[in-house]
Amino acid sequence: MTATSQVRTRFAPSPTGYLHVGGARTALYCWAYARHFGGVFILRIEDTDLERSTPQAVQAILDGMQWLGLAHDEGPFYQMQRMDRYRAALAKLLDGGAAYHCYSSPAEVEAMRERQRAAGDKPRYDGTWRPEPGKTLPAIPADRTPVIRFRNPQEGAVTWDDLVKGPITIANGEMDDLVIARPDGTPTYNFCVAVDDWEMQITHVIRGDDHVNNTPRQINILQALGAPLPRYGHLPMILGTDGEKLSKRHGAVSVMDYPAQGFLPEAMLNYLARLGWSHGDDEVFSIEQMCAWFDLDHLSKSPAQFNPEKLAWLNAHYIKQADNARLAALASPQMTQMTQEGAQFADGPPLEAVIALMKDRAATVNELATAAMLFYRAPAPDAALLAQHLTDAVRPALADFARQCTDIAWNRDALAAMLKTVLASHKLKMPQLAMPLRLLLTGQLQTPSIDAVVELIGRQTVLSRLQPVA
Repeated sequence: MTATSQVRTRFAPSPTGYLHVGGARTALYCWAYARHFGGVFILRIEDTDLERSTPQAVQAILDGMQWLGLAHDEGPFYQMQRMDRYRAALAKLLDGGAAYHCYSSPAEVEAMRERQRAAGDKPRYDGTWRPEPGKTLPAIPADRTPVIRFRNPQEGAVTWDDLVKGPITIANGEMDDLVIARPDGTPTYNFCVAVDDWEMQITHVIRGDDHVNNTPRQINILQALGAPLPRYGHLPMILGTDGEKLSKRHGAVSVMDYPAQGFLPEAMLNYLARLGWSHGDDEVFSIEQMCAWFDLDHLSKSPAQFNPEKLAWLNAHYIKQADNARLAALASPQMTQMTQEGAQFADGPPLEAVIALMKDRAATVNELATAAMLFYRAPAPDAALLAQHLTDAVRPALADFARQCTDIAWNRDALAAMLKTVLASHKLKMPQLAMPLRLLLTGQLQTPSIDAVVELIGRQTVLSRLQPVA
């Protein structure tokens, strides 16, 4: 980029479903590239597919972008609110001879394609209504409303230096005359995209490689409009662990499934960033670091593979780093729901303190919420396990421990020192006392350090739960 130019990128989803993982990665790359250069990131909703676009899908896109923190600088723009702009551009092409009215019916177009298939040719519109010097066009049917077709060049080729794939050339002869407006006047996808990219002054189009075949059509339309061309970069697809295109069968593919499963947005952003881009060997980095580093030179040409285990590993890392109050706010609604199943959420220790103790063991907020409930449920130890660990040799030590709990300073250091004293007095090893303590106090054999657990459960609750055996 030159010192005087401004990067302008766009994310332009169609609201025909949720914001999926591939779309979120595209949005992230467009956003990060604009941020890296101090440019502008535009959100555009391409909603001209009236049969499939829904308000619910629009909201799902907006929710996903908000959760990820990918704030747009301009927009959101809705194509259905820009019909006047498209009509003006259509008129420009018609007046300049770069577009024309076509009165071929859908049945006639399908019949011509069937004939071409039968002859072994590529099916395409045969140009019946394409005006040419000296050509006599058919009589206009009285009962038929025309479509508008773009008069695609028939000679030469479209070449662009793709920012990801390198030079790509597609012959104009491979493309027929695209319908750019339907009989009701509604413009079609490729035409709207070209007009929008022109009028929104998009400098870089970064999108999935399923759009590669759209690019030469859009370039030809832009050139016919006399518009400057953006740079194009097409990202390889994301595959599932089985090597197939990522789909619902691979699990959660809607971005908004992930907060529901207990993932943090910073983990998702970090993971998505590495699905096709790299900065040396760095695996864990903040979104601020990504914006400082991000360029298009280190985008991969190969498909990326979505690995749920790697995402969970990153999420566990970010949970360890996260503010306890924030995690408590995320876990609290789930825990409140669990209290309706018999737990006493309000009577337990401060949730932030519990979160601080438990978060090193959780890969998701959901796991953290479930694990934290051991401090808010009455213990129900397995009878066989209790019989195994609550031996006659241990009972006197438990009674000694309970007696000393009545007046000891209630903090972890004091409790740890007292535990060591009790163990020494009764000639026991830590597991011999810690295991029955865990069972009696929490109902579980696996917990964080027993002194930390005892501290959080609180003096009165500890004495109450040890009273039957002390």
